[in-house]
Amino acid sequence: MSLLTLKWLAVFCLGLIIGCGDAGPEKTIVTVYSPHGKPILPEFEKLFEIAHPTIDVQWLDMGSQDVLDRVRSERANPQGDVWWGAPATNFIQAADEGLLLPYRPTWADQLKSDFKDPQDRWYGTAQLIPVITFNNQELTEESAPQDWDDLLDSKWKDKIVIRYPLASGTMRTAFSGMIWRFYKENTSPDQGYDWLMKLDANTKDYAADPNMMFQKLARKEGIVSIWLMNDIMLQVDRYDYPFGFIIPKSGAPILTDGIGLIANSKNPEEAKLFYEFVTNIDHTVLQATEYYRIPTRTDIPKDRLPDWMANLDVTPFEVDWQVFSEQSKEWMKYWDKNIKGNG
Repeated sequence: MSLLTLKWLAVFCLGLIIGCGDAGPEKTIVTVYSPHGKPILPEFEKLFEIAHPTIDVQWLDMGSQDVLDRVRSERANPQGDVWWGAPATNFIQAADEGLLLPYRPTWADQLKSDFKDPQDRWYGTAQLIPVITFNNQELTEESAPQDWDDLLDSKWKDKIVIRYPLASGTMRTAFSGMIWRFYKENTSPDQGYDWLMKLDANTKDYAADPNMMFQKLARKEGIVSIWLMNDIMLQVDRYDYPFGFIIPKSGAPILTDGIGLIANSKNPEEAKLFYEFVTNIDHTVLQATEYYRIPTRTDIPKDRLPDWMANLDVTPFEVDWQVFSEQSKEWMKYWDKNIKGNG
């Protein structure tokens, strides 16, 4: 073997040694299922990994109903560790089915009983308000629909675009909330079904995901929709979408957005670290100021929250969320089979 060959062989071996030395110990993976999407998931992935360099956060962005369906299907071999984000109705169903690991966070006493599971299987992190949203290049706050029943006016025919509700816990809750207005009076969903049939008659399209809905609304393929106030504010702030919104005069089914640990996950201890990290006071304030999420915690100093939260005026629907959760699955099945496209 020539001297030159030996020299290059030595360089190659040294490179292998250095490369192996740089690899370091294998990181523990924490898998997060969430509907929060961009930019919140990448930001908290980065922040958490800086604080916990031995953990690699991997997230899957999907609708909250899709998360529930996935956790169900993976029950025998869970692939996720943390479920971050979904209406309480989804978490109630998951808890009833034994899909969540009981865990009492360090801040558990800072929540009212309405915002948490009595058996610690999920906790509420934020309150989210469904509102009527509109393209503000076509409509003003005065000319846009002012309340839920206004959406049924024939002048909005083919001007409404809505997120497809079966994959979306948000829209399932909003649609079920419309049924609940009548159901609470006579325990029958029929008037609510009739209401949704009239809404369907005015609906031009059901978008497959929120981003498609935003694009259709921005392109004026539809000029009116139903979505979460905080997300509309975020889209305007981050992406300059031409959106406005109306808080319905009669009120809204205010969602409690939650977090929970998936039962029998691969890395429960690391998952608890992520759970505590994204829900601590500083990061709750960050989510309030940057992502317009109204905290459920009672120990957040008011001077650290945006002024608009203190001045918010909205009437919450009076809802029995346990009954709501039990009934909404059947209501949405009926909508899919008998109402969608038939209005």
